[in-house]
Amino acid sequence: MIYLKRPQEIDRMAEGGRVLAAVMEEVHREIRPGVTPQQLDTLARRAIRARRALPAQLGYRSYPASICVSPNEIVVHGIPDDRRLLEGDVVSIDFAVIYEGYYVDMARTYPVGKVADEAIRLIEGTREAFAQGFSAARAGNRVGDISHAIEEYLAAHGLYPVREFIGHGIGRSFHEEPDVPNVGEKGRGAPLRPGLTLAIEPMVTVREPRVEILEDGWTATTGEGNLAAHYENTVAITEGDPLCLTAGAEH
Repeated sequence: MIYLKRPQEIDRMAEGGRVLAAVMEEVHREIRPGVTPQQLDTLARRAIRARRALPAQLGYRSYPASICVSPNEIVVHGIPDDRRLLEGDVVSIDFAVIYEGYYVDMARTYPVGKVADEAIRLIEGTREAFAQGFSAARAGNRVGDISHAIEEYLAAHGLYPVREFIGHGIGRSFHEEPDVPNVGEKGRGAPLRPGLTLAIEPMVTVREPRVEILEDGWTATTGEGNLAAHYENTVAITEGDPLCLTAGAEH
């Protein structure tokens, strides 16, 4: 079942998106060599609750933290721990909030101090892959048009999509239909209609990924020595241009 949102619901999700983006920026300001993922999680949890929202990850399928902190080859679902981030790392921050009954979801990858050119290319390429998918998120297209735009951009720039994890519908529930893969064919998949809200989230590596889930049941690695990045926004399909609900003009 695909749920289309009324304009009032999208407005409420946009309010939640502004909360989420503000908390993400607070976390971003604290990312530096020596900080621990646990410290970032504590900061985010307090900042979310201070804005009258709830951390959606906390307790979801027994997840033990409020945000996912995924350094280097960890692509997604890294559980915050007390290992300090190091100069030259990259780190992905992924989390969602519940605001007045609606979920919004967002992810970014940041450099830790000065990083290698390869890391910058990955971070910028992942952001641009999202932008390509976002441009295809228009009424009259299909989910496959989003997926194809992401895949085509990455292939042209020597980067690799992580196929095992995908975007999704979002709104009253954390994960709604339809699925939004990061690879696909134009003209395939669910139709994009005004009122549809999606989490579009390319996950990308610099080399062909070999995804493995670690013993904690959450942490997903793409292989030692591989770098991974993640860029996600919650997006609404409208009669005209798509609307980015989690980042305003910064998408």
